[in-house]
Amino acid sequence: MYHAIVFLPLAGFLIAGLAGRFIGARASEVITTSGLFVSCALSWIAFFDVAFGDGATRVTVANWIISGDLAVDWAFRIDTLTAVMLIVVTTVSSLVHLYSIGYMHEDPSRPRFFAYLSLFTFAMLMLVTADNLVQMFFGWEGVGLASYLLIGFWYEKPSANAAAIKAFVVNRVGDFGFLLGIFLLFVLFGAVTFDGIFPRVAEFNEATFRFLGHEWHALTLACLLLFMGAMGKSAQFLLHTWLPDAMEGPTPVSALIHAATMVTAGVFMVARMSPVFEYAPTALSVVTVIGGITAFFAATVGLVQNDIKRVIAYSTCSQLGYMFVALGVGAYGAGVFHLFTHAFFKALLFLGAGSVIHAMHHEQDMRHMGGLRKHIPFTAAMMTIGTLALTGFPFTAGYFSKDAIIEAAYASHTPGANFAFIATVIAALFTSFYSWRLYFLTFEGKPRWAGHGHGHDDHGHGHGDHTPHESPLVMLIPLAVLAIGVVVAGFAFKEAFIGHDYDNFWKGALFTGANNHILHEMHEVPGWVVASPFVMMVLGFLIALWFYVLNPRMPAALAAQQPLLYRFLLNKWYFDELYDFLFVRPAMWLGRVFWKKGDGWLIDGFGPDGVSARVVDVTNRVVRLQTGYVFHYAFAMLVGVAALVTWYLIGGTH
Repeated sequence: MYHAIVFLPLAGFLIAGLAGRFIGARASEVITTSGLFVSCALSWIAFFDVAFGDGATRVTVANWIISGDLAVDWAFRIDTLTAVMLIVVTTVSSLVHLYSIGYMHEDPSRPRFFAYLSLFTFAMLMLVTADNLVQMFFGWEGVGLASYLLIGFWYEKPSANAAAIKAFVVNRVGDFGFLLGIFLLFVLFGAVTFDGIFPRVAEFNEATFRFLGHEWHALTLACLLLFMGAMGKSAQFLLHTWLPDAMEGPTPVSALIHAATMVTAGVFMVARMSPVFEYAPTALSVVTVIGGITAFFAATVGLVQNDIKRVIAYSTCSQLGYMFVALGVGAYGAGVFHLFTHAFFKALLFLGAGSVIHAMHHEQDMRHMGGLRKHIPFTAAMMTIGTLALTGFPFTAGYFSKDAIIEAAYASHTPGANFAFIATVIAALFTSFYSWRLYFLTFEGKPRWAGHGHGHDDHGHGHGDHTPHESPLVMLIPLAVLAIGVVVAGFAFKEAFIGHDYDNFWKGALFTGANNHILHEMHEVPGWVVASPFVMMVLGFLIALWFYVLNPRMPAALAAQQPLLYRFLLNKWYFDELYDFLFVRPAMWLGRVFWKKGDGWLIDGFGPDGVSARVVDVTNRVVRLQTGYVFHYAFAMLVGVAALVTWYLIGGTH
């Protein structure tokens, strides 16, 4: 069963990728989508078998690497954490595949698109089923490759190519740290398998390691390096800049990246490595602080964005910050719970946004929308459900998981937890505001789309000024399924993820140290802490209602009154400009020096005909020594041996 779950998407990728032009687009769509739905059904069976039964197991696929002390099998580690990730990945991916049949129906490169989607899913499944760090890194790099291919899917657009390269390069920065962390763990434990590391972590509680001229607590250093990889994959503060630009890919890609695959990889990795992180409290504090900063920062930027997909993208970035806050304070179950619920409502929001974009003939600027509820009522209803969950409306999925994180941050006594609590509460206010801002600008008020050229698709082809229309059924069914998940997932699984059934559900898949009592303490916080997210949600809704329904002139007036702050947020705290100044321009300058001075002046231009011409002359003379006669080569070898023996006898032994 587990072989089928993992390898059916790979089979779909190979068939659609290699034979897509022969079997046609429709066959490619059917094969890849069918494979994902089978994988999804098997994943749900595995989930209930593992989480509510006794199905935890290890499945060996093949011997992979044996080199000295390094022995790595290709194996699946099947426990509750794996089972949760399997249903998240396969459920969202199968619905995205189905949705894409309608969304991409006019694209001539559909076989390639569906092949890439299946490759993305396979890589993520390899990551979450990994039994060791090397296999996890294989999946880690696989999702990076697939995201590059999908973000730059419309490679005719320079902006899509630039966004794909940016995602690839920024992730390489994080991946460098992740690799160093893997190397350090191998040096310490002599193993890369989780079963070879986790039982022995306590042995290295006092171990140190010299790195960059300083003595470090070894486990803290390893966790910081691992978290550097998570910062890149999960778009945390400082390594977040690639995520909003990833919107250049087709909308189904955005849903897959943001809800189920790439950005959840870092959260999963930290949760998987919880036995190591529990012995590195300093690293956990760093995780907490970075998560709090990310939750606040991304929420502030989302307040003023006008592209409907970018608003949701910054929302993802902010919600990932919440997940890392939970992990940082030791509430691993709450972090994974939010990952689980977030997958449903974020996929719903992205696919709903895709339905809006489809209705608006690929217009994405919310300033050119308005009044769409009357034209696409079903999409509007689905977006409303997703917005309620994101803002934490009572009894929706986000209400249970996000509130649990805020309560855990308050209950924690670790360094950085107080800051994270304040940051996440303020972020809850901002989240409610920008979420309802998106809804009101898109679906309410007077239509603003007439005459704004919303009839241009992603390739720049005009469609005319048509009236917005509801999406086809193949796009609406995934929305309905996800909406059901949004309504049910939080209430149904609350007790299992963070409640009384915690131990029976997780069965040790998430490790909590002897001094970690956060799961008990988070349920005993004061009432005002429990109420604070709800108050922020209502306040954000009321402000958005005032700004965009009751007094729509207010936003422009406020922006004119605070131009510096507005520009600061609109330009995303100027991180792109800062990185361009610090890294891009110096790299371009250095490359230009090597090109003009090194290659042009020295190699091609120095001397009468340049250094390169002289090298060619010398090479031509040396080539004349290659006579082709064996006895010439034998004589040269004999001379060399005689010279070596003479040097050894006369001077080599002194």
